[in-house]
Amino acid sequence: MSKLSKLWRRPRSRADTSRASGAGFALSLLFATSAALTPLQADAAGKLRVETKEGPVKGFLNNGVAEFLGIPYAAPPIGNLRWRPPQKHERWTNVLQAKTFGPQCLQVTTLGPFAGPANANEDCLYLNVYTPNIDPAAKESLPVIVWIHGGGNLDGASDGYDGTKMAADGHTVVVTINYRLGLLGFLAHPALDAEGHLFANYGILDQQAVLRWVKRNIGQFGGDKNNVTLGGQSAGCVDTESNMMSPLSAGLFHRAILQSVVLEPAALPTAEAKGTAFSVAAGCGSGTDAATAKCLRSLTAQQIFTLSGTASTAAPYTSNIIQDGQILPSRFVPAIQAGQFNHVPVMTGTTVDEQNFGLGITEYFKDPRVPASEADYNNRIAAFGNPNFPPGTEAKAKSLYPLFAYSSPQLALDAIGTDSTACTQRHTNQLLSSQVPVYMYEFDDRTAPTYFPKMPGFQALAMHTADIQYLFPLWHGGNLGIQHELNKKQTDLSDELVTAWTNFAWTGNPNGIGNSPWPRYKNKPDAPGILSENIPVLSTFTDAQYNAAHKCDFWDSISTY
Repeated sequence: MSKLSKLWRRPRSRADTSRASGAGFALSLLFATSAALTPLQADAAGKLRVETKEGPVKGFLNNGVAEFLGIPYAAPPIGNLRWRPPQKHERWTNVLQAKTFGPQCLQVTTLGPFAGPANANEDCLYLNVYTPNIDPAAKESLPVIVWIHGGGNLDGASDGYDGTKMAADGHTVVVTINYRLGLLGFLAHPALDAEGHLFANYGILDQQAVLRWVKRNIGQFGGDKNNVTLGGQSAGCVDTESNMMSPLSAGLFHRAILQSVVLEPAALPTAEAKGTAFSVAAGCGSGTDAATAKCLRSLTAQQIFTLSGTASTAAPYTSNIIQDGQILPSRFVPAIQAGQFNHVPVMTGTTVDEQNFGLGITEYFKDPRVPASEADYNNRIAAFGNPNFPPGTEAKAKSLYPLFAYSSPQLALDAIGTDSTACTQRHTNQLLSSQVPVYMYEFDDRTAPTYFPKMPGFQALAMHTADIQYLFPLWHGGNLGIQHELNKKQTDLSDELVTAWTNFAWTGNPNGIGNSPWPRYKNKPDAPGILSENIPVLSTFTDAQYNAAHKCDFWDSISTY
């Protein structure tokens, strides 16, 4: 593993100059000044009003960034619009005071402290814009980052993702969004699917409506409609990859950030079987006719909420994403192999302790809370004895992940789950890298703050979601999570990551213009191509080192991907 000594540089533009400073990748932006007021300063004098195609909105200034919160991007998906593609919002004439977040989408908190339905509502299709420049007459438009929140496509909301730092430090326009979740966002049912409209992946259709809104309106906020990066973490990563695979997203975005983890869509028959079970449970029967669809749309939001599952259980009737044949025409790996996807540069990675997130949620809901046990470890190893795996897989897994090699059963289980995730993502990156530029990373700050409460024996380390707070300060999972500020070293790492993410938005290359300390991933065993995001320094390592660390030869041998 080699340490990096070169510096990242922001691409020069008419609006700014760049100068690297400090060690590692630290970077400061020095914006040109003049005697005249900048557009943002002028707005601070009381002109934070923007004319969108749908109507005027007025925002506010926060730490040098103009914020516009709670802008509707589609008509409320209620009544007859429930389980239909999003429709354009009616135009308004009075100024919309865009100073508070829109309601979260209806949801059940299934992921512990990760999220909570504080103000959940079926009328929830709102977005937020953070911009350092709202002058439509400015000589230079800024790159745009559209961020999709995570939460298993079951819960979460945009209001926890403060885009101020990314907008100010990266000189980018940041858009965060709500989209339909759970039963309202990802439901396949034969009666609904037969209506002739796009179906099943309503949450993905919402995201595509956002991208069309951006194309129509982002220029009024200083953004460049022809330089849009779509990104997200967890379910947001899955949804970003889904938009890469969807022909309906073609031309609507130009780069992609896939941040923990990739996932294949559910088969339509499987998803429709869940939808039919939901219909029966709701009292609408198992029919496939228009009367059944009408019955489903007549359900109250509370009835749907009640059937969505409980806080400690997986959603029983919801699929995550669905291979519906139109929005998502096929499984992702075959589509990539055939080159049938939206070809855009990709920045992608995972955390070094992904599985601790799931282990933390499991302990969070136990009463009393107790850590993972040796019995849990034995059960996980025994699962490798499934006849779907090659003979000898159970013994091989036990030899690769012996309990005595770890300080606790939790960390042994973390290694198993994390390696499976890491190698799956690596396989996707190998396929993508032959067709589009790929920049691969692994987040490795095991001192990262955790939003979980203290629990017996639990170590969060660099778990799934641990990296979000480095991009969106004070992110803490959700309404039930514990908030922590980053310390000085973590703040320095945050600055470096925001620089990389916004450099990627500017140019499709996290290094900006100039030196290239983060090499492009090329699927060559001995070529440095993976960035380790750690304290005190960032470093690169090879695909062979990554393979060895995560035992990918084993996972490749037993996985169909």
